[in-house]
Amino acid sequence: MSEPVGVRATETAVRVVLADDQPAVRAGLTLILAGAPGVEVVGEAADGDEAVGLCRELHPDVAVLDIRMPRRDGISATRAIVAEGLADVLVLTTFDLDEYVFGALRAGAAGFLLKHTDAAGLVDAVRTVARGDGFIAPAVTRRLIAAFASTAPGASAATHAALGTLTPRERDVLACLGLGLSNQQIAERLTMAESTTKTHVSRILAKLDLRSRVQAAILAQEVGLPAPP
Repeated sequence: MSEPVGVRATETAVRVVLADDQPAVRAGLTLILAGAPGVEVVGEAADGDEAVGLCRELHPDVAVLDIRMPRRDGISATRAIVAEGLADVLVLTTFDLDEYVFGALRAGAAGFLLKHTDAAGLVDAVRTVARGDGFIAPAVTRRLIAAFASTAPGASAATHAALGTLTPRERDVLACLGLGLSNQQIAERLTMAESTTKTHVSRILAKLDLRSRVQAAILAQEVGLPAPP
């Protein structure tokens, strides 16, 4: 297991664990994040097993995981990290809408980053996930959610029952998640504070037993929640 890499450590820094089986790629990601104010790379891993171990040891804010890695791939690692509440996961992907991407969604990944994203995009994605927003490139958000929802089984009776526990405001927020909107965009659309939006999202995930806002967005698509005005 790699030793933690201390970079710009501060009390408020976003703490990141990186996992990629290609040393050059991993080094490049570390270099980019090391130069970003308020971001601290606390550990590097060469495969999914190492990534899960580092997250258990270090409890970072965000784990940035490649999907295709030896021993344990990014999907399995995401499932373990999210299930144990160790970190939010940002998955590195070529975004070809294959079974790997769908698997990561089901595992609870909070976001997807294109491998050819520039340095500013990488830093922005990490910060976005760290503050509780899902991250998918805006140009493909609706396409991804719709494609996943069209291949997923329909919502169960238990899920429909859980939807009945949502308040009208929570249903509006869930519908906005289904449109791929960020917390800030939801707050503007529904005329509420962004902090209130975050509270609603947290309650929605808890009531529906979901692991991420992306899963909530998919559910909103599956059940056909109408978009709020």
